[in-house]
Amino acid sequence: MLKNLKVGFALTGSFCTIPQVITVVRDLIEEGCDVFPILSEIVASTDTRFGNAVDLINTLETITGKKVITNIKDAEPIGPKALLDVIVVMPCTGNTLAKLANAVTDTSVTMAVKAHLRNDRPVVLAVSTNDGLGANFKNIGLLMNTKNIYFVPFKQDAPHSKKNSLIADFNLLKPTIVTALTGNQYQPVMM
Repeated sequence: MLKNLKVGFALTGSFCTIPQVITVVRDLIEEGCDVFPILSEIVASTDTRFGNAVDLINTLETITGKKVITNIKDAEPIGPKALLDVIVVMPCTGNTLAKLANAVTDTSVTMAVKAHLRNDRPVVLAVSTNDGLGANFKNIGLLMNTKNIYFVPFKQDAPHSKKNSLIADFNLLKPTIVTALTGNQYQPVMM
């Protein structure tokens, strides 16, 4: 079901998860997906203790064979050209959740999602946020009730030290994509 699927793969600023996400991108390519990388402007320009931006861009361009989309102008044609079958936002930060829930289109990732949704196609969100059960819980609720938005199942990642923190189970991305392509949410969504 994933072979030849055109997947927009967008990364936002949960920098600690990006090394895991690269493994997920490689896995999708091995499954036969045609992956189009998209980075938020912050991810595309910020060096952290988890890696530097130039290396991330080079890695994504090497493994996907495509230029990374890093700005609103380059993300906008995703919609009019109907370039993708699905967009995955992994990791999807609380900031990105809030923007998507409130129709704020001010980054390459939010533009890519907005442009893609106009084609009535699925968007899969893999949350990684320290405030998922706090300020962003309402945004998750809004997005769960938004047509063509689907979530990779998630759970609290450190309930005793970070009570509001949520993380998606990245291992469940593929079945979530397959289910989203049929217009359904993979269950259970909360673990």
